[in-house]
Amino acid sequence: MTALQHAASTAIDDQLRDRLNQIPEKITSATFLSGQGLGNEIGFWIFDYPPEKELQVREYLTFLGGLLARQHAELKVDHVNLLSVLRDYLQERGFLDKAIAMQQKKGDAALTKALNGPLHMDKFVPYLTRHALSDDPDMVLISGVGSVWPLMRAHSLLNALHSRLGHKPLVLFYPGGYDGQQLTLFNRIASNPYYRAFQLVP
Repeated sequence: MTALQHAASTAIDDQLRDRLNQIPEKITSATFLSGQGLGNEIGFWIFDYPPEKELQVREYLTFLGGLLARQHAELKVDHVNLLSVLRDYLQERGFLDKAIAMQQKKGDAALTKALNGPLHMDKFVPYLTRHALSDDPDMVLISGVGSVWPLMRAHSLLNALHSRLGHKPLVLFYPGGYDGQQLTLFNRIASNPYYRAFQLVP
């Protein structure tokens, strides 16, 4: 790594650290929890971050869970790791071992096509809300978006959760970019336009 590359990487680390440090105050505010100031919009928020900093964000989420438990024990916060929920869902339906074998033998494209039906959001989201959000939390944190691609797309998941969560605040941790109109996974793969979420920390 050259000196210039090192300086650029350090700047990204500092910027991300500063943005992460703003999260606790933001998500525990009365304004955030009540959805005030959002008009008739849903309370969905996106925290986007450089995909190469995935491990740093994972570590932060562990820290955040402990912090909220200690300092805001009155809040019920559910952290949904999409990869864990997807694994449990496929296991329950008897697809997990077959899916792993197909991916190894035929690749991602064949697996995605085979699971189009079972992973339709009309089937997966009821499972998610029934098993991962059964305790009626005050807020929902979702991670693991990059780990479930291409089997699952963030905009499809969020669209399916609208009617089930309503104004309940949800934060999606997204490895890529969100400009208020478009999600770009890994800063490379553009999704369908998505307008119904707010940037948690610009």
